[in-house]
Amino acid sequence: MKNHINYKLWTVCMIQDEDNVLLIDRQHDHFKGYIPPGGKVDFPESIVESAIREVKEETGLEVWNLKYKGLYEYVNPVTMDRYMIFNYITSDFKGELLKNGPEGRAVWVNMEEAYHLPMQESIRRRFPLFFQEGTFEIQVTWDHEENKERNVAIKNT
Repeated sequence: MKNHINYKLWTVCMIQDEDNVLLIDRQHDHFKGYIPPGGKVDFPESIVESAIREVKEETGLEVWNLKYKGLYEYVNPVTMDRYMIFNYITSDFKGELLKNGPEGRAVWVNMEEAYHLPMQESIRRRFPLFFQEGTFEIQVTWDHEENKERNVAIKNT
């Protein structure tokens, strides 16, 4: 009998406006810090549709011309979980920012200053890759017993 793999799909969309990026100051639950907008892919929507929807829900902005930047995934061999996060970037947007978004306050941040903001390690690891040529693939193997990352493999193409 084959083991059942639990796939969970997520998106992230970095929005760039010249030297600034739009980040959400998320200060609730265990995932605190500055993050790009994003979230779960709802079935049966496409990955890109999900990214567009999540940006609208979390920031109030409409985005288009999303450029695929890469895949970030967590693999837990014990629980057979595979979390796949599809990462996009765009500089095409319109609308007004929400005053109080559901995930936190959306703020424009200078790209260089963003490197000094509190971020989850998973966001910090891929943040510079959004602004480089090509795409990336990052696979993190989760150590179930230690409840932490065991192995991180990064590939740029």
